[in-house]
Amino acid sequence: MRYHLVTLGCPKNVADSDKLEALLRGGYHEPTDRPARADLIVVNTCGFLEAAREESIDTILRLALRKRPGQKLVVAGCLSQIYARQLRKEVPEVDALFGVEAWEQVAALAGPPAGRAGTAARPRHARPSGAEAPFDTLEASRSPRPSAYLKISDGCNAPCAFCIIPRIKGRLHSVEPEALVAEARRLAAQGVQELVLVAQDSTAYGRDRGQHDGLPELLERLAEALPPADGGPWIRVMYAYPGHVSARLARTMASLPQVCHYLDIPLQHASAAVLRRMRRPSNPDRLRQMFARLRSAMPDIALRTTFIVGYPGETEAEFEEMLDFVREMRFDHVGAFVYSPEPGTPAARAPEQVPEAVKRRRYRRLMRLAQEVSLARNQEWVGRELTVLVESEAASAGGGSAQTGGRLAAFGGGDGRRPMGDEVFAGRSYRDAPEVDGLVLGPGRPPPGSMVRVRVERALPYDLWGSLVSS
Repeated sequence: MRYHLVTLGCPKNVADSDKLEALLRGGYHEPTDRPARADLIVVNTCGFLEAAREESIDTILRLALRKRPGQKLVVAGCLSQIYARQLRKEVPEVDALFGVEAWEQVAALAGPPAGRAGTAARPRHARPSGAEAPFDTLEASRSPRPSAYLKISDGCNAPCAFCIIPRIKGRLHSVEPEALVAEARRLAAQGVQELVLVAQDSTAYGRDRGQHDGLPELLERLAEALPPADGGPWIRVMYAYPGHVSARLARTMASLPQVCHYLDIPLQHASAAVLRRMRRPSNPDRLRQMFARLRSAMPDIALRTTFIVGYPGETEAEFEEMLDFVREMRFDHVGAFVYSPEPGTPAARAPEQVPEAVKRRRYRRLMRLAQEVSLARNQEWVGRELTVLVESEAASAGGGSAQTGGRLAAFGGGDGRRPMGDEVFAGRSYRDAPEVDGLVLGPGRPPPGSMVRVRVERALPYDLWGSLVSS
């Protein structure tokens, strides 16, 4: 059977789709990048925000309209977890609906492939005893890529007033460390050069099993299993909760050469009053102490955060507090969301909803400031060297590729140093997470997946330009 898999949403969904694809390939089913050729189409949906729900619904409707006789259309993931009844009613062309973490059931729906009667679409590796949502089913048949997501837990126990993740995913449940170590080894054997640890709250890892500070121990186990002398991959941590970033985590990250000096800590706001309304850690001085602790342990650490703009009741003064905090902390990367009320959350019922025009205006102001701060941070690297993980095939500097896109044009082509016909590679340093941060670009054609040294020559708010020093 041929299958076509559509993945929407965050890196955690990408990790889930990797697991599903491994199960399908383990059952000898074949992927196709053309929906029209597929016998089975699976849409792994996102339901976190209104815009994500709209994208998921639009995708489902588009595929439903083009569905041919005999083709199966399956919808799974976050959206169908909470809106299965509505989807079943509004899109009768959908053959089956599954919620989150139902990937084995989705794969079983594919059945035995043609010519292999009695062969079930099943993983080839046994599930470790007691493992929650095990990640031990990925097969070596999957196409190698430089970077891979490793989801260490799912669900969340935090009481954030704006978030529906606990409703979708349930309470925190961590993957057994043995399964994660085994999966990390398999990915490294496939040639993966970077493991990106993801979760709803990566710093809560193990709390459901009685571990108060389980992430540092997990990092130590992964680093031991993937020693740098054997070419072990980078290990990157995403989605840390500000109240759970411990001194032990900072020391552990600093002591392990495989762990990138990078941490993504979504703050959501910087005003104590707004954070209290959000039901988030609300002491800005403690946040300052946390960042100081991280920078003391790792002076070169790259810090990423995310903010919500226009939260109910947000005043101009509270918004200015957030801007001042961004200037003070000098984050390497800042992301932002315009607040959208999520049904069933306390924030959606709050009386002081901020007008849409005000939210959009504040969003633009925050992102302008974030670009200024990020540019200043990037300019500090001009004249210095970075190790870069190459992601893309060489591309024409005149047109670029899907990876580099029009970003090459921002560095200009008429400066005499880079003829428009030169080939250009794109990669990332330890400072940049996949898909959300910047790129390091330069002339040359090192192979994807290789690690190269690059001397930085120019800086933009998001990207760096440099020349190859060595491989």
